[in-house]
Amino acid sequence: MARRPAPVEKKSASASAKTAQSGGKPARKKSAGKGSTKKGSAKKSSTKKSATKKSSRKKASVKAGAGTGSPRRSQTAAELEARAVTDARTVDRIETLGSSVVKQSLKLADPFVDVPTRSISNVRFNKSKRVLEMGEAKQRRTLFNLGQAKKFMQTLLVADGCRDLVQAGKTLSLRGMYYKSLHTIAGTKEKTFDGQEESDVVLEDLEVAIDSLRENLHVFAKKRGTMVGNITVFDNGDEIDCRRMGTGGYAIPSICEPSVIQFGKCEADFVLHVEKDTVWSRFNEDRFWEQHNCILTEGSGQPPRGVRRLLHRLNTELGLPIYCLLDCDPWGHYIYSVIKQGSINLAYESGRMAVPEAKFLGIRSDDYSRCGLTDDVKIELNDRDRERAKQIAAYPWFSDRRIWQKEIKRMISNGFKMEVESLITKDISYVTETYVPERLKAKDWID
Repeated sequence: MARRPAPVEKKSASASAKTAQSGGKPARKKSAGKGSTKKGSAKKSSTKKSATKKSSRKKASVKAGAGTGSPRRSQTAAELEARAVTDARTVDRIETLGSSVVKQSLKLADPFVDVPTRSISNVRFNKSKRVLEMGEAKQRRTLFNLGQAKKFMQTLLVADGCRDLVQAGKTLSLRGMYYKSLHTIAGTKEKTFDGQEESDVVLEDLEVAIDSLRENLHVFAKKRGTMVGNITVFDNGDEIDCRRMGTGGYAIPSICEPSVIQFGKCEADFVLHVEKDTVWSRFNEDRFWEQHNCILTEGSGQPPRGVRRLLHRLNTELGLPIYCLLDCDPWGHYIYSVIKQGSINLAYESGRMAVPEAKFLGIRSDDYSRCGLTDDVKIELNDRDRERAKQIAAYPWFSDRRIWQKEIKRMISNGFKMEVESLITKDISYVTETYVPERLKAKDWID
C-alpha cells in the first residue's frame, strides 16, 4: 500500500467543547409543586450535589452565547486543525502498517500483521482504575499460511478502505465498509468477505493493530439509543435542546467524540440510564427528567459504543452520576458490567467508555417480595441463564464484591428472573413515581 499525501484541514467539529455557543435558548420552565402530587416522589434535594460539584460542572459545560440566537455553531481554526492532526495521524498509522508488509515482502520473508488478542484470556481487571484493560498477547497473521491468508488479505483491504475514507474526509457505516471492501478475487469465485460479520471483526482488529479508534477511521455503526433531559448539545454544529424532543427523544449518534458532540447548557443533577426504549418511553411520558432534574437515556438492550461513550463523557466532563435501571437477569447484570467496567471484546476502549462510578438501582432479586409483586411477573430461569449467571459471578470484577455475589446467588436460588416492566403490575407509573424516586432518595443501589 503506497503512501499518499496526508490530508490537510478537514471540516469537522472540535475536541474542545468549551468554544461552543448555545444560542440563548429560553430557560427551562419550572414545574412548581408538580412532584408533590405524585405518590412517593422523591424530593429534588435527594439528588442534588454540593455547590462545588455544581460549579465545576457548569465550568465543564459550554456557556450559552448571550443573545446570539444562532441555531448553528461555526467551527474554529483550532477545531479544524485538531481534526486534521487526528486524520493525519490515523493515515500515518495505516500506511506504517502497509509499509511494514512491503518491507517484509522485499526481504523475501513471509509478510505478517500482528493483532492484539481480543479475548478474556488477554484481559485483566485494573482494580485501582476499576476498568478492564487489554493484555500484551498478540496473534500473528501471515500471508503464506493457508489458515490465515484470507484474514491477512481482509485486514489490509479494510485498512486501505479506511485510509481512502479519512483522506476523502467522508464517513461510512459498518455496512458501507463491508460493501466497499467486497469483490470477487480475480481468477476465482471466492469473495473477499462472506458477510458483514467478517468485515466488522476485521475492523475491530484493525483498531487495536494500529492503536486507533473506529471513529478515527471514519466508520460508524447504526444509531441505537435515545436521550432527553435538561441539557443542550451541539451535534456537528447544530444546537439540540434535549428538553424539547417530544415523544421520540434525541437519537444518540454512533460517533460521540468531542469533535462531533459538544455539551452546551446543562442543568441536570444525574443521568438515569434504562435498558429498553419501552421503559424509557414511560419515563419520558411521565416527564420524570423534568420533575427530578436529570437526563434520561436508553441503549436498546446492550448499549452500543456511541451510548457508552456519551455516558462516559457526561460522567467525566460534567460530573454527572450515572444510575442504571436494568432487568433482573444475567443479561441485565452483564449490561451493567459493560457500562461500569467495559467489555471484554473491546477492553482496549474501556478508558474512554467505562463509567467505574455507575450505580445499579435495580431491578433486584428481592424486589419480588419487597415490592409485593405477584407470581405473574416470574420468568423461569433456563439452563443458559444459570450458566451465564455463574460466569458473571466468577468475573474478577464481581467475584470480590460480596453484595453482587449475594445478588446473583439469590436470583439463582429464586429460580426466576424479572423485567423492569414487571413493576407495571403495581401501577402504570409505579416505576417512575415510587420505585426509582424512593431508591434515589434512600441511596439504595448496588455498586
